[in-house]
Amino acid sequence: MTDAAEPSIEPAEPTIPQLLLALQAVDTEADQLGHRRAKSPLRDDFATASAQLTAWERQRQASGARIDELAAVIEESEAKGVEMREHRARLEQQLKTVIAPREAEALMHEIAMINEQSDELDNVELEALEEQSTLDDQRSAHLRNQEAVTTAVRLADDALAAEVTQIDSRLAELTAERERLQAAIPGAFIATYDRKRAALGVAVAQLVGKQCQGCHLELSAAEVDTAKDEAAATGVTDCPDCGRLLIV
Repeated sequence: MTDAAEPSIEPAEPTIPQLLLALQAVDTEADQLGHRRAKSPLRDDFATASAQLTAWERQRQASGARIDELAAVIEESEAKGVEMREHRARLEQQLKTVIAPREAEALMHEIAMINEQSDELDNVELEALEEQSTLDDQRSAHLRNQEAVTTAVRLADDALAAEVTQIDSRLAELTAERERLQAAIPGAFIATYDRKRAALGVAVAQLVGKQCQGCHLELSAAEVDTAKDEAAATGVTDCPDCGRLLIV
């Protein structure tokens, strides 16, 4: 003789309090994820790495611009030096042919002035060459850091993008779950829930003992009795202190 098949037990439909608590849990997690997405420490890491790259690039450009300026100074000094040497050579040649002392003195004075200007020009060129050499060494060292700086930006960007993708995926799941819960909750409760959530952030709280878990204030014995009477049909009333939907 075979045993009679046991009757299947259908799972109980969730109650309005259960649905409201589930909706609040979904919205709380979504709020937390939204805040985490906007204020993630990884954004600070990316901003820091980007700022370092910007500073690195600014220094590279400034160094390159100064080296170009020095190259122009050196080129100009060399060109002027050639002109001065040619001019001095002409004066020295002319000096060999003059007879009048006054004219010779004038030529010698002009040659002395050219020599003085030439010395000053040589000093300018030497200083430019020394600074250019120093900057070349600094730029070479600076350029060796390029890969480290750009890699830091890339890694920070990748880490942030991965976190945002993960958060967005979970937010999409929560959005779908919220839509499912909204469809199962009577419209009047949804309207009340949304209004209280907009005003209070957290719209639903449970009554544990005599304490509302939303405002953490204890209800008087009379308030507890009233809450139980009001929630007799649906399991939901309002907290007399904070106004949240109170699950009794």
